[in-house]
Amino acid sequence: MIRTLIVDDEPLARRAVRAPLEAYGGFAVVAEAGHGRAAVEAIAVLRPDLVFLDVQMPEMSGFDVIETVGVEAMPLTVFVTAFDAHAVRAFEVQALDYLLKPFDDLRFGRVLDRVRRQLAEGGERSDGLRSIVATLGDPPRLVARSHGSIRLIPLDQIDWIAAAGDYAEVNAGGRASLVNESLASLEARLPVDAFARIHRSAIVRLDRLAELRPGAHGDAMVRLSCGAELRLSRRYREAIDRHLAR
Repeated sequence: MIRTLIVDDEPLARRAVRAPLEAYGGFAVVAEAGHGRAAVEAIAVLRPDLVFLDVQMPEMSGFDVIETVGVEAMPLTVFVTAFDAHAVRAFEVQALDYLLKPFDDLRFGRVLDRVRRQLAEGGERSDGLRSIVATLGDPPRLVARSHGSIRLIPLDQIDWIAAAGDYAEVNAGGRASLVNESLASLEARLPVDAFARIHRSAIVRLDRLAELRPGAHGDAMVRLSCGAELRLSRRYREAIDRHLAR
C-alpha cells in the first residue's frame, strides 16, 4: 500500500482527492491536513510515501511546506492547484505531477498510474521541487522554530541577526525569533548583496543602515533604520564603508 497524506485547507477539496484515491486501490490515506503547519508535522511524524499538496493555502502555502520540510525530505509530491497556464507549464517542464482544479477521473487516474511507476523506479526528485519553489514560490524566507511553533520570516523584513550560542536570533519588525542554525551557517545562505556581517556575532540587512559613528581603534557603531545600535568591528569596517559610499 502507498501511504498517502492529503493536504488542503478546504474539506471538500480533500474529499475530492480521497474518494477516487480509495476507489482506485493500492493507496492508504494515513492522514489529512487542513493547513501547512499540520502538513509539516504529519510529514515528519508519519513519513508518507506520497503527498497531495494544495499550492494555495492561507498563512503557509504548499511551497512554504516544501521549504520548511526541505526538498530532500519531501515524499513524492502531487501538486493540487488552481494556478494559471504559466504555472502548469512550469510543473510540466520540471516533470512534476499536478492536478488542476477541478480535475476529472481520467486525469486523476493518469496521475496515480505515474505515481506508481515513480515509486517503483525510485530516482532523484529534489531538483524538480527545488526549481519549482524558486520559480513559483513566495519571496525567500527564513524558517524560525521555537517551542514547537514555526514562523516564516521574509528576508526583506529582517533588520539584523545576532548570534545566540548554537542558534541565531533574527530581529524583524521589532520582534526577535530564534532560528535553529548557527550564524555562520545562516550567513552562507543569505544573499551577499542584501546582508553583511558587521561583527563576529552580528549580521545586518544593508538597506537598514542609517548612520555610522567612528569609535576607537578602528571600530564604529552603526545605527539601523529601526533604531537599533550595533557595534561594527574593524575587521568588517571596509566592506560597510564601500556599501555606504555607493
